Amino acid sequence: MMKESEIQGGNISGIIGSLIKVKGLENHVRLHDLIKIPKYNILGEVIQIFSTHVIAQCFEPLTNINLDEKVVSLNEPLSMELGPGILGNVFDGIQRPLGILFKDFSTGRLERGIKYPSLSRTKKWHFIPLKKINDEINEGDIIGTVQETTFLEHKIMVPPFIAGKLSFIAQEGAYTIIDEIFKVKNKSKEQAFSMLQKWPITNNRPYRRKENPYEPLITGIRVIDLLFPIVKGGTTAIPGGFGTGKTVIQQMIAKWCDADLIVFIGCGEPGNEIANIMKQFSENLDQSSGKPLIERVILIVNTSNMPVSAREASLFSGITIAEYFRDMGYHVAVLADSISRWAESLREISGLLEEMPAEEGYPAYLPSKLSSFYERAGLVRTLGRDPLGNDLLGSISIVGTISPPAGDFSEPVTATTKRLVQAFWALDPKFAYLKHYPAINWLNSYSNYPQFITKWWYERDIDWPEIDIDWSICRELVNEILSQEQDLKHLLQLIGEKNFPADQQLTLFIAKMIKDGFLIQNAFNDIDAYTNTKKLLALIKIILLIYKEGKKLIEKGIMIEEILGSDLIDSILRISQTIPNEEFQRIEEIKDRIIKKLRLIAT
Repeated sequence: MMKESEIQGGNISGIIGSLIKVKGLENHVRLHDLIKIPKYNILGEVIQIFSTHVIAQCFEPLTNINLDEKVVSLNEPLSMELGPGILGNVFDGIQRPLGILFKDFSTGRLERGIKYPSLSRTKKWHFIPLKKINDEINEGDIIGTVQETTFLEHKIMVPPFIAGKLSFIAQEGAYTIIDEIFKVKNKSKEQAFSMLQKWPITNNRPYRRKENPYEPLITGIRVIDLLFPIVKGGTTAIPGGFGTGKTVIQQMIAKWCDADLIVFIGCGEPGNEIANIMKQFSENLDQSSGKPLIERVILIVNTSNMPVSAREASLFSGITIAEYFRDMGYHVAVLADSISRWAESLREISGLLEEMPAEEGYPAYLPSKLSSFYERAGLVRTLGRDPLGNDLLGSISIVGTISPPAGDFSEPVTATTKRLVQAFWALDPKFAYLKHYPAINWLNSYSNYPQFITKWWYERDIDWPEIDIDWSICRELVNEILSQEQDLKHLLQLIGEKNFPADQQLTLFIAKMIKDGFLIQNAFNDIDAYTNTKKLLALIKIILLIYKEGKKLIEKGIMIEEILGSDLIDSILRISQTIPNEEFQRIEEIKDRIIKKLRLIAT
């Protein structure tokens, strides 16, 4: 804490929207340092420094602020408080705990100048030490644990850039996050540490090295897990116009994906949408533990009526918290909704600064700013090791939604994001109009990750001799069938399906089965909402088995749909919605019925 005599002060000489011009601090602050207007307790961040003044963006409204108001420098950047108490909490973009604020203030709104600690200083956590006095420790090593929620064990780590001999460690017991937990001695210098760490949001937390991804982030959404997968440590974008289902896809990923925890960043979304998301997380239960999903979710909330400066900070606040849990060896999914509204805050601030605009008014530094966010994803080997000395692998996967005006994917935010991410799930309003959800257009979407995860899927393949193809071949065949169907579409409208050759009729029939029985998925159906890997492979293999055998029957002049009959075909199309993941034998029974009918023809 700085002494009052050390605090540097200045005065407001200009106010432009959410920006203030301050004289007197230009020789005492650094870029991204925090400043404060003490009379109103308003925080801001220095974004430009000139020889005669500095420009700061304020995180709260500047209504009724006068010129010449005193401004002081806090001599520190905007930082996140990291420690037990983060999980299940709801913060705004500068990490004020919204749940506590709304409980304590009956007005139902966030009053200007309210300052609460991000994490409770009075709540006690049960700390279990894992190291002993005189142990040699390095940065990032795990020295103890706290069971924060049913889902997650919070690992207490040595802060970055700290190493030496452990000269003191607290015994097992209940402590607050500011109690002294351990001391590290390096040569003649001894430092004391609590469970609380702070980290600037603009700085990447260090790690040893990035690794190539090898494991998919299983979402339970069939079209994604088969055709456009994302890996643990990957990046993807979900662009789509209004009503195409971006928010539902993100909620499904948050609910079902196999990440250890979720950081959900509501960036500029309407308040009612954020309230609905919070309600969903609080009411929905995890299938394995039976506890509310909110226990593994951290919410960063900046609704559309909050100041744009805090919205601009919220993306980096969320990714900083994610990096902290990644360093414990956890797999974290960061869901940002939406990147477009975050970019709009950049455009607004750039306009207030009177900077030369680039395309559609966005600042010229939009690509570098977006890149600095997405580059913080990845699978990494962390600095620290577990108590047994084993390496830790952690990852951050980023899923960002984009709301292009009028669904125009050529606009700057979508086009820039497309160059940065490795998976792209393009939502199509035509699909949404036809009630084909998820409305992911398989012709405009892509993923660069299949090459990294083929081995992972191969090791989990189901052994069906009748259709001996693995995940990667299934994926190639489905893409090929859907592409052929697209080529035939326009001709189909002219001459009708019955006038096509038999092989093309088979392609159209199988494409329809893939779309209706596999790609369409009902997020509000208890059985269909989530498909595990075993059921996914079984479902697509049954459809491709029909395709494979159908091609053989064509040579004999027989159409396979006539052999199978409408009842069996309907039962195949209803697998996704009627057979739970754990009742796999029922899917095998359908497969056996297909084989039996085909054998009758063969004899």
